[in-house]
Amino acid sequence: MGAGRSLMRVENEGDQVEVLTGGNMGAVTRVGGTVHRMAGEWTPAVHRLLRHCREAGFSAVPEPLGITDDGHEILSFVEGTVPSYPMPAWIWGREALDSSARLMREYHDATTGCDLSGPWRSPSHEPVEVICHCDFAPYNVAYQRGEAVGIIDFDYASPGPRLWDLAYLAYRIVPVSTDHADGFTFTERETRLRRLLEVYGSTATPADLLDMIVERLLDLATFSETMAGELRKPALNDHAALYRKDADAIVRAR
Repeated sequence: MGAGRSLMRVENEGDQVEVLTGGNMGAVTRVGGTVHRMAGEWTPAVHRLLRHCREAGFSAVPEPLGITDDGHEILSFVEGTVPSYPMPAWIWGREALDSSARLMREYHDATTGCDLSGPWRSPSHEPVEVICHCDFAPYNVAYQRGEAVGIIDFDYASPGPRLWDLAYLAYRIVPVSTDHADGFTFTERETRLRRLLEVYGSTATPADLLDMIVERLLDLATFSETMAGELRKPALNDHAALYRKDADAIVRAR
């Protein structure tokens, strides 16, 4: 069913209703084999993106099933383990790193040729090369036996450069942050950063990626501060403070 189709929110008798973890910006509920979440003015563009990817042969994204009469979008449930903080040890393994980079590349390639018109929830960024996920991190990726197999939560997708997404994935999975007790040395993190670029197939240098990470973090800090007020979630201010701290640490280390 298309994204514009209005549906009654019917739950079959016996379907388990489960509130999913995460969802800093809004509640997400699983009902049987579907996921329900509040729709917004950006939802038609997101559903168009998801249909485009699936029609291009990339099935590692949810299938959009419509919008209910009470304003919730319905998506197919993506099978797999979606980790959350504190991250499990396996997320720092080579397979998780490599498969996440490969999955991002496959997703980006699948978005080429998609209608770029919005409205999108996030602003576009130049140069527009793909439609970025804008929150591609382990907590929005489904894994099976340590391998990335699916992507969820496309609410903040918008057109932009490939490096915009790669920078945030690097920040979270290398990781390039002061807030993770993952045990990697500085040299090991450098190696993981280079590996991420290599597996993705990017021509960018590690220096290019670090520059983009700083830009992404400062942009995200401002966004988080804004949303803290709009959503009345003061904890997002703590996120913003960490992003600014990490951006400053990258700049001082170079």
